[in-house]
Amino acid sequence: MSITATSTSTSASASTSVASSTLASNFDTFLTLLTTQLQNQNPLDPLDTNQFTQQLVQFAGVEQQLQSNTTLSAILSATQTAGSDTAVGLVGKTVTAAGDTATLTNNKASWSLTSAEDDVTATVKIRNADGDLVATKTVALDKGTATFTWDGKQTDGSAAKAGDYTVTVSGVDSAGNGSEVSTEVTGVVDGVDFSGDIPVLLIGSLTVPLSAVTKVKATTASSS
Repeated sequence: MSITATSTSTSASASTSVASSTLASNFDTFLTLLTTQLQNQNPLDPLDTNQFTQQLVQFAGVEQQLQSNTTLSAILSATQTAGSDTAVGLVGKTVTAAGDTATLTNNKASWSLTSAEDDVTATVKIRNADGDLVATKTVALDKGTATFTWDGKQTDGSAAKAGDYTVTVSGVDSAGNGSEVSTEVTGVVDGVDFSGDIPVLLIGSLTVPLSAVTKVKATTASSS
């Protein structure tokens, strides 16, 4: 599926860990220096009260930053766990997600086309996994979302092979001006892939990040 998702959770967690380690090292160094300074101060010329107070303020600031990083790490961990639990809970459900690639199965592949205005003529170009144009269709759209289903017939009339197909859609309104048409795909979630930075849903041979999902519903006999 032509959906691109970036994840900052893993990199953020790693950055937080490195920052915490650096702060902890600086914190220990600060304590060592302060203790050494107190032990070796001249009794006849003790450490200035204001200077000592400033050092204690720095000490408290570093300690607070360490605690903040620990809290942030806990939040990131909880967020990642929640995302994984959500993904697993979608297995067997029918989801709709932003995307332009669908799988042709039993001579049927469907996309949801959303138009922002009425009386739009949409040209749908369908390409196979190699990028070859296999069919071009014209669809009349009104404002809202409509389902476009391709029967697998190619331009030459032959049946396309089962597999993944991608659409590009261009719309023109009644005045001949360009009109934006967005695409979504719908399918049943077969599983979840945890091998990457974020869990992604598996719909047949397609992969869908959770961030792309726009709708979830119970799977019925007609949608499975």
